Amino acid sequence: MALGSDSRHGMWSSRWLFVLAAAGSAVGLGNIWKFPYITGENGGGAFVLIYLVCVALVGIPIMMSEVMIGRQGRSSPIHTMRKLADKAKRSRKWTFIGWMGVLAGFIILSYYAVIAGWALKYIWITGSGSFQQATPELATSTFNDFLADPWQLIFFQTVFMAATIWIVGKGVSKGLETAIRWFMPLLFILLIVLLGYSINSGGFAQGWAFMFDLKFDQVTPETWLIALGQAFFTLSLGMGTMMAYGAYVPDNANIGSTVVTIALLDTVVAVSAGLAIFPIVFANGLEAGQGPGLMFVTLPLAFGQLPLGAVFGTVFFVLVSFAAITSAISLTEPALAYLVEEYNAKRKRVAISLGVMCWALGLGTVLSFNIWSEFYVVGDLNIFGFLDYLSQNVMLPLGGLLIAVFAVWALPAAVREKQLGLRPGVVSIFWKIVGGIVAPLGVLAVFVYTLLPVFQRLVEMGASMLAS
Repeated sequence: MALGSDSRHGMWSSRWLFVLAAAGSAVGLGNIWKFPYITGENGGGAFVLIYLVCVALVGIPIMMSEVMIGRQGRSSPIHTMRKLADKAKRSRKWTFIGWMGVLAGFIILSYYAVIAGWALKYIWITGSGSFQQATPELATSTFNDFLADPWQLIFFQTVFMAATIWIVGKGVSKGLETAIRWFMPLLFILLIVLLGYSINSGGFAQGWAFMFDLKFDQVTPETWLIALGQAFFTLSLGMGTMMAYGAYVPDNANIGSTVVTIALLDTVVAVSAGLAIFPIVFANGLEAGQGPGLMFVTLPLAFGQLPLGAVFGTVFFVLVSFAAITSAISLTEPALAYLVEEYNAKRKRVAISLGVMCWALGLGTVLSFNIWSEFYVVGDLNIFGFLDYLSQNVMLPLGGLLIAVFAVWALPAAVREKQLGLRPGVVSIFWKIVGGIVAPLGVLAVFVYTLLPVFQRLVEMGASMLAS
């Protein structure tokens, strides 16, 4: 099976552009608040060590597999899987991986654009000085009032989605690369600025202890599962993104070293975000809340109590917006590439059509926070909760599991050895063990763990119905 020719969508002009693009995809809203929080709550430095082991044994092998498949196919995830399955004389049912990845990315982008719109709104609110010397009640009511107004949510969702579609519509070199060249360096600069500000906030020692003290007594089997899940999801695996981006990787780029660099950048950003956030929170005697409560209530309140807080609070939400846009353009690419290839359509037209459809689906998420907040799709999951659970807990881990199995056990050995630079022998055997056994089992453990509460709930519902 010969190495694929150049992608019809264009190619990354260098290995480093791919590294920055893939890191941009991995660095998103979750890195800004989720990684630091779960680190502090699950053993600090002990959790970081466990997380790094999980990245090495699960995240990196699956990312290598996905990039390898993408570069070999040189097409969208759907067409790549179809092409490789045919050439390897495997069932076309493997194309399911591509379809699921494209659909997962589309679903995630629909609600991701809504959440990213909140960051855009908070650039304005924080910059205007609204939180200067604000009370906790004011910070909370500001956020709740914003969520209760669907028209505001729709406006900022639309602005964010329009920016995303404008970028991806311009193609790989003029759109994706240009955006990455600007956004990623600015993201790193803003993070360094915030980190310097945080060091002088007065709570750096407490923030450092929160994240890095080796608290092995807090480590449980669940800690390993949380670390596995974070390692998997933070690297944008299973959603077709790395496969689509991999299709544009130059032939002379070493996949192994490139993927390791991406994983290290993603981890450095996550750790740095924690060191920038928590000292500011602790310096003001506030609780390190999780999720929207941390980003949109606690942090604005903290910035409001500090000198030049409005300036650096604005810088923070600009940083969050940059991280969101780099992730959003990667979520769009798999579906867009497929539609361009399948219908031989112009990229800009497809981008606009895809954006409108994704925007329309996102309205369900908008209304989940106000008008339809009590409308439940399944159990206690509203529209937003259902889309988030389906994509994050079902589609992504299942996709990552199948990618690992296909790459190691279905592709011809000659393809793996050529793409990854493996030589027959010990190294090749080690890759089979880690990429084909350890990584899939790790993902399977997370998959079962996240779905177990659902099965338990179904059993309880069944027992209740029988009893009645």
